[in-house]
Amino acid sequence: MENAVGYQSPIFALDVNVTGVNIVTGAASASSPIPNNSAGVVARYVRVMATANAHVRVGKTTATAVATDMLITPTEAVILNVSGADTIAAIQDLAAGVVNVVPLEWG
Repeated sequence: MENAVGYQSPIFALDVNVTGVNIVTGAASASSPIPNNSAGVVARYVRVMATANAHVRVGKTTATAVATDMLITPTEAVILNVSGADTIAAIQDLAAGVVNVVPLEWG
């Protein structure tokens, strides 16, 4: 896409067309199916954000998060390629919170 002066735009957009899931974290791992995209199939990409430090893991059929899995903090959102997975799990780091998982699509 070109702007008014003819330069290519470096911006790529992702669409959020359906609702995601919230995983309430605690001392034990909690999991949820990875949300479907607008076509009704498990999303390939998801955005993950947390209200408190949490660790997340994706897996096939079942997933159990542990303290050495990927750390998600409230100050960052992570976009994950979850191809081949259908479950995402989360566990608190130091305090309980909520991990929000939203399916993304290319715009």
